[in-house]
Parts: sequence; structure tokens; C-alpha cells
Amino acid sequence: MSLRRKRALAVALSLAALLVAAGCGEEEHKSEVVEGEPIELGEVEYNVQITRFLNPSDPEDGEYLEGQQVPPPKPADSYLAVFIDVENKGDEEATLPAAADLHVADTTGQVYPPLTPTNVFMLDLGGKIGAGEELPEPDTAAASGATESLIILFLVPAGIGANRPLELEISAGGEEAKIELDI
Repeated sequence: MSLRRKRALAVALSLAALLVAAGCGEEEHKSEVVEGEPIELGEVEYNVQITRFLNPSDPEDGEYLEGQQVPPPKPADSYLAVFIDVENKGDEEATLPAAADLHVADTTGQVYPPLTPTNVFMLDLGGKIGAGEELPEPDTAAASGATESLIILFLVPAGIGANRPLELEISAGGEEAKIELDI
């Protein structure tokens, strides 16, 4: 089955599951989408634009990591960057998920927490987003970069690609979402 068909099937199954859950009157909302499709948790929309491994020796990737207090990857490890946009569609300030509220999971059940570096390219985990605001903010380095997104950074085993699909799992406001990453 082609990747496109697998994604279409995954989206169709997710929508069917949402309809069943809505019909049963469940309070908890659990959603699954694929990279590139926005998903809302409460009033905040998350959209993973691209996921890729970072090469600290590459000039562009080196800038993403500049000034960070992150451990240099060992030969058996890699930096995985999830480039994400966030929009608060609500009328009140919202809190972004903290590091404890998100992780990357592989098909073996192993989970990887995010690193918590801070620079102009990183999503401020646990930070605030104002009502009606978008991240990255316009006219910032992240908004002007190649992906026009902020980064959530993970340290993962170099061979993690063998355990695909990987999922970004997010919890916020009593809701959960899974975003299948395209690496």
C-alpha cells in the first residue's frame, strides 16, 4: 500500500473514531492526524510542518542549535527537530504544553521527552500564547526561516527510523493528540 493511501486510510479511521466518540457522549477528546494537518486542543491549533534530523555540523542546523545548553549527540544519537506552528484561536491567553506534556513515541513503545533549550527558533514549552496570536510571531527569525516554524527538539537513537511511524503525542487541557511524523 502506498504511503499516500496509508495516510488517507489513517485519516479516515481517525475521523470515524471521532464520530463514534462524539456519538457516545465521551468527555475526553483524543485525536490523531498526520504531519501537515492541523489539530486543535482546546482553543489552540498545532500544525507540524516538517520533521527532520538536525546535523550540528551543517551551517543552517548549527544556527538552530546555537547558544543551546543541550548535550552534544553521541555517535549513536541524533537530534530530531519537529518544526511546528501554533495558533490560539480563543479569546483568552493559553498555556503551551510543558515538556512533561509531550514526547515522541516509536512503534516499540519507547518514548523520548523533548529537550528544553531556548533560543529564537525553539517553541517555549510551558510558555504562553496570547488570544488570537500565532507562533512563530511575524517578523521573527523563526518566521523568516526556511520552514517558517518553531522547533521542538528531541535526542533520539540514530536508528529510530527503523521503528516508524513516529508520533508526537501532546496533552493539553485534558485533551490528547497524536501527530504521525513523516521522517
